[in-house]
Parts: sequence; structure tokens; C-alpha cells
Amino acid sequence: MTGDINLSLSELKAMVAPPSGVAPRADWSDVEEAVGIQLPTDYRRLVDEYGGGYIDDYLYLLEPRCRNQYYDLAEAGAERTEALQYLWDGGEARPAELAAGTEVRVYPWATTDNGEALYWLVIPGTSPDDWIVMVNEARGPRWERFDVGCLDFLVNVLSGRITSDILWSRFPTSPHSFHSIPALEPL
Repeated sequence: MTGDINLSLSELKAMVAPPSGVAPRADWSDVEEAVGIQLPTDYRRLVDEYGGGYIDDYLYLLEPRCRNQYYDLAEAGAERTEALQYLWDGGEARPAELAAGTEVRVYPWATTDNGEALYWLVIPGTSPDDWIVMVNEARGPRWERFDVGCLDFLVNVLSGRITSDILWSRFPTSPHSFHSIPALEPL
């Protein structure tokens, strides 16, 4: 459920400035082909403005073709999909939104320092701009649902208008910060 993207981006920029020199994605259709889903407009605009990075030294915005594989959108999508399926096949309860036997699924767009994951609730036949945010605790079965898109989720969490019982109690911080994801250092 994407609100006014321009208004939400302006509000986010007023709270935390984007880094300088972020190059917009050349071809989102190639990115969408690589991840296997069409991506919400608010996410594409967010990444075009900020690139991949971490907010308040905690929440990592995944980036397509990230120079650090651990924060690459496609890599994270494949890894999280496999991990969740393993847990659910092993008997861990699914959130109600993901009833077994349906084609509804989740796809990650952010992660945290502590291992929590933020997902889109992907409902076949629904516009990606209407996907909402689901948050899953690190190493556990608890989920939260937020009936907003990823950009509005960030704006509302950073402004304190919504809170999560799963995300770290010290997030967000003040003042807010955004740092680009550094390249992975060779061993």
C-alpha cells in the first residue's frame, strides 16, 4: 500500500539525507528478471535515491546487484526463501497470511544487524505497489504485519508513528543516519 511516494521520499530525506553520488539503476526490468518478481515503485525510488545501505547503524536496505553479496536483493531473496521453507517443512508455524497451499509468499527487502528480516507480502495478482510489510524476528517464529509499503514503513518507524515489538528497542536512533553498504573486503 504505497502512499504518495514523492511526499514520503521528501519526508524521509528531511529525516536522513541520502548519500551523494548514488547512481540510479539503469534498467529495473533486468533487476526484476534476476529476482523473479516485479518490484514496488516505492522500493525502486528508494534505492534510486539512497542505494543500498544501513539506517541508524541497524536496518540494512537490500540492494540489487550489491557489491557486498550479503546485502544483495537476489541473494537474500534466495537464501531467505530456502531458509523459511526449511523451517516450515520442519513444523515451524507460518504466519496466518502465508497459509500452506496458497501461492502467497514473502520476499525480503531489508534485514537488520540482529538478524530480523523485513519482507513484502507478495500476493499473486496484486500490484507490487499494494504489497505490505511483514517483519520476522531473528531465529524465531514471531511475525508482525504493517499495512504500508516499504517506504512508508521506514518513514513511519523513523518518525515514531509506528513501532515494532520485534525490531531492536534502541531503533530508531536520533539523529538518524544512512551509510552506503561497503564493498565486501577480500579475506
